[in-house]
Amino acid sequence: MAESEKRLLIAALGGVNEIGKNMYILQYGDDIVIIDCGSKFPDETLLGIDLIIPDISYLLSNQDKVKGLVVTHGHEDHIGGIPYLLKQLQVPVYASRLTLGLIEIKLKEHGILRETVLQRIDADSVLDFGTITCRFFNTNHSIPDCLGVVFDTPEGVVVHTGDFKFDMTPVNKQYPDIHKMADIGKRGVLVLLSESTNAERPGFTPSERLVGAHIDEAFGKAERRVFISTFASNVHRLQQVVEAAERTNRVLSLLGRSMVNVVTVAQELGYLTIPEGMLVEPEEAAKMPPEKVAVLCTGSQGEPMAALSRLASTNHRQMEIQAGDMVIIAANPIPGNERNVSRIVDNLYTLGAQVIYGSRSELHVSGHGSQEELKLMLTLMKPDYFIPIHGEFRMLHQHRILAEAVGVRSSHIFILNNGDVVESSDGKVRLSGRIPSGQTLVDGLGIGDIGNVVLRDRRQLSADGILITVISLCKTEGKLVSEPETVSRGFVYVRDSETLLKEINQHVTAVVNKMHEDNINQWNVIKQTIKDSLGKILYARTKRRPMILPIIIEV
Repeated sequence: MAESEKRLLIAALGGVNEIGKNMYILQYGDDIVIIDCGSKFPDETLLGIDLIIPDISYLLSNQDKVKGLVVTHGHEDHIGGIPYLLKQLQVPVYASRLTLGLIEIKLKEHGILRETVLQRIDADSVLDFGTITCRFFNTNHSIPDCLGVVFDTPEGVVVHTGDFKFDMTPVNKQYPDIHKMADIGKRGVLVLLSESTNAERPGFTPSERLVGAHIDEAFGKAERRVFISTFASNVHRLQQVVEAAERTNRVLSLLGRSMVNVVTVAQELGYLTIPEGMLVEPEEAAKMPPEKVAVLCTGSQGEPMAALSRLASTNHRQMEIQAGDMVIIAANPIPGNERNVSRIVDNLYTLGAQVIYGSRSELHVSGHGSQEELKLMLTLMKPDYFIPIHGEFRMLHQHRILAEAVGVRSSHIFILNNGDVVESSDGKVRLSGRIPSGQTLVDGLGIGDIGNVVLRDRRQLSADGILITVISLCKTEGKLVSEPETVSRGFVYVRDSETLLKEINQHVTAVVNKMHEDNINQWNVIKQTIKDSLGKILYARTKRRPMILPIIIEV
């Protein structure tokens, strides 16, 4: 290895200054290890986009160096981008038992399961990636089988916490391995990468076990059916719902593909125990006495096509919510989803349902550690250098303050943007340039083929509509054969705007005739001239800027 290659590089391809699409890389010389490959959902500005995944162009240009993908746990913001990565980059995937089960579902849907190398790991596993060795430790979160990762490199130890909290009374008895964490810190940690989601919340995050008592209480008060919506991946919560249904002699029905998938995998792998005969199909549950039915459904974040949203808008084909039914939203809205959740709650009240939602309901606790737990992780690991990850800038900034409070030097803390590189060589750690990063947009079967121009067009169409003007030209002489025909969609209503459309046709006729007189016959020039002149007229008349699409036909 050349002297210039004897350095450790750490970078984020997603997950900093944002919530979602977590992806981080460690590189030493010719060895690259990826940590997680997540996705996130688009906001309202990304019209028509289904999913956002990290830009992996750096990995593709260095694919011979990529040794493997290590996955910390099975949430979408950590595994959602894996199928798209593997379609372009064949690398082995290392994950814990439940996480592998959830990844397998995705790979089957994408038709690439057979050609993918999947290897199961646990807290005792050791992975050799050349100059980088991986070890693991147990953490707990809102999904089972979560792992923190320890990287032994020639420059020193790097620790990635994954998502974590310190739940001392976990529902599934998967306790955080505090002793192992302390031992890792005692041996020395060069750099710690720790999640920052709840860095603004004081104190400790309550135990998931507290939610179970409130679920029991709600089920006990319900006089008709109970609909409960939560994150499908929160297997601990699902188990407590199953137990509440059993105690109140209710059958359980599942609505939503992700809910069915997670329950199926969790049952098969032994993470979820459901009494025999309790699960029934929605069609069967709809015919049963309402006081004997509980329904687990997707849609706690107000997703328009999820089960709860369709139930609230009375267009679910298998079941409907009736007056007196109880609806529990056992999740707090992720920032940005509040409006959608509020709309669903309003619709549910309109239907006459009893609705239990919001933080005051005590039917949800976070899966992420609050300030005291973040400080505990920092204290256990005692890092020389610290990189807060997994959070928007204000969360990363607050985590920096927490780190300083427990003794990490301010100059040893790096708040990164996606693509920033932290380099360690000869015991010195510093910011060192950038690598390509960003976001790749998934739209249907298209991956990365939707860019700013297409999105701009979609925004224009959604705001002001489209105006199509069809021009018929003589093939031999280039003259207009007939008056232009104009079609409006989303701009003006044709029947109420006949005068305006007539003016448009007259203007287009005048423009085409003038260009013919000037011997200008290039179609692209004619189209652009029509668009420019017509755009000015329409804005002056309507203060709108529709997309103008001239179509020329030779006859």
